[in-house]
Amino acid sequence: MLLFIVSLVLISAIVAIKFSNRFGVPFLLLFFSLGISFNFLGVDFEDYVLVDEVAQLALLIIMFYGGFGTNLTLAKPVMKASILMSTLGVLFTSCFTGIFAFFVLRVSLLEALLLGSLIGSTDFASVYAILKSQNLNLKYGTASLLEVESGSNDPTAYTMTMVILALLAGGDQSIPGLILSQLVFGLGLGLGLGKLSQLIIQNISFEEDGLLSILISAIAILTFALTSLLGGNGFLAVYILGIYMGQIEYQKKPEVVFFFEGFSRIMQIGLFFLLGLLSNPQLIIQAFPYALILMLFLTFIARPLVTFALLKPLGLKNNQIILIAMAGFRGAASIAFAIMVTNYPIRLESDVFHLVFGVCLLSSLIQGSLMSFITKRVQMLDPNDTVYNTFNYYNARNQIGFIEMKIEADNPIVGQSVAELKLDLAVIVAKLIRAGKVIVPRGHTRIQAGDRLVLGGQSYFDPNGSALTEIKVAANHPWLGMALQDIEMADNELIVMMRSAQGESIVPQGDTEIHAGDKLIILRNKRT
Repeated sequence: MLLFIVSLVLISAIVAIKFSNRFGVPFLLLFFSLGISFNFLGVDFEDYVLVDEVAQLALLIIMFYGGFGTNLTLAKPVMKASILMSTLGVLFTSCFTGIFAFFVLRVSLLEALLLGSLIGSTDFASVYAILKSQNLNLKYGTASLLEVESGSNDPTAYTMTMVILALLAGGDQSIPGLILSQLVFGLGLGLGLGKLSQLIIQNISFEEDGLLSILISAIAILTFALTSLLGGNGFLAVYILGIYMGQIEYQKKPEVVFFFEGFSRIMQIGLFFLLGLLSNPQLIIQAFPYALILMLFLTFIARPLVTFALLKPLGLKNNQIILIAMAGFRGAASIAFAIMVTNYPIRLESDVFHLVFGVCLLSSLIQGSLMSFITKRVQMLDPNDTVYNTFNYYNARNQIGFIEMKIEADNPIVGQSVAELKLDLAVIVAKLIRAGKVIVPRGHTRIQAGDRLVLGGQSYFDPNGSALTEIKVAANHPWLGMALQDIEMADNELIVMMRSAQGESIVPQGDTEIHAGDKLIILRNKRT
C-alpha cells in the first residue's frame, strides 16, 4: 500500500508540474494541496519527528544545490546587495514582523520574534521554481541577486531561530558563543570540506556512471551532520560547500548537475507533500485570518521597507527594488524550521506550525501567481536572455563533445595527412582508431581506409528543450526502401543519425536508402 501511495504521489506531482508550467500556478502550492488532500481521504499522519528528519535532509540537498547551481560570474556584480538582503534583510524583516505579531497575536515578545524569524527568509526552492517555470529573466542581474539571496538567507533565519529558542529555554548558554559557533563552524567546515572534496574528485577516477554523484551527495550529508554535531550552522556549511563545488571543474560535472537537479526536485516533492500531509485542515482554517494579516504585513510593508532601506543606497533602480521586494516568497525552509520548533522542548502559546504553513501557502499563491504580471508591469523582463543562464544547471553546454566517423575506401580524405584536412568548422581530430589500436593524431599522421576518426568540438545544449526519438524501421514501415530526401517530415523534424541492422552508424545523406532493421534518430525541435 505504501509503494502504491508513493507512486501515486510522484505521478500526481509530475502532472502538477506540467499544470504549473502551462497555467502559471506555482507548483509548490500544488504539492502542498496534494498533501492536504490526503487528509480528506482519511490518511491520519502526525509524526512531526519523522517529518523533521526528512525536512532536514530535503533542505540540505536543496540548499546544497542552491549553492552548487549559483553562477558566480553573473552573481558577482550583485553580490553585495544579495548578502545585505540575506543577512541584515532577514534580521530587520524578522524583527519588524515579530513586533507586529506581538500586537496581533498577543503572545510574548520572544515568541513573536521567533515567529518573525521563521518567516523572515525567502525560499530558494520557490524562487528557483517560479523563475524557471515562467522563464522570468530579469534586468540588471536581478535573477542572480534573488538566487543568491534566497539560497543564502536560510542560515541567517536558522541562527536567529536557534538564538531565540535558547532564550526561551533559559539556561546558561552563551548567546554570543552560540552565534559565533554557528558562523565559524558553518563557514569553516563548508569551505574546508569543499577543498578536501576537490582533492578527492580531481585525483580519483570515477569511470562508473553515478558514483561521483553519490559521493558528492554523501559529502553534502556528512558536511551538514558534522557541522551540526559541532554546534555549527549545517545549512550554511552545505551552502558554502555547494558554491565551492559548483565553481571548480572536474570530469562528469554535467552528470552531477543533472543528478542534483533531479534529486533536489524529488526532495521538494517529498517535503512539500509531507508538510501538506502533516497539516490539519481545521487548524489551517483557524490560523488563516492571522496568517493572512501576517503575510500582508510581511509582503507589503516589512520587506518593501527593508528592501528600499538597504538597496537604495547601493544605487539600484526603483523598479528593480520593487520587484525584489515582491519576490520574497516563503516556503519549505520556513515550515521545516517551524516543525523543528514544534519538536523543541518548550511550551508556546500559539500554533506556530499552522501559522507559518498558512503564511507560506498564501505567499506561494498570491506572490507566485502575480510574479509574471509584476515583472512586466515594472518593466523588469529582459527578453534578450534566458533565466537558465543564471544557473549552473546549463553549464553542460560548455562541455566538449565527440563524434566518430568511419573512413570508407572511396572517401577523398584517404591518404591525406591530418594537417591537410580542410576542417573549416571548429573541430579537431582528437583520436584515430586503426585496427583496434588508438593512435594519437599528429599533423603528419595519414588517414587510411578503415580508420575511425574521433572529432572533438564544443557540444550543444538546447535550453529550450529538444527531443531525440529513435524509430526502428520494420518490414512494413512506410519509409522502407525510400531515400531520405523523399520522406515527408514536419518542418521541425530532422533525421540526425542512422544505425544499420548490423550496428553500423551512418551519417544520413539525401540519397541514403532506408532498409529493414535500420534505426533512425530523429531530432524534434519545439516549434517557435
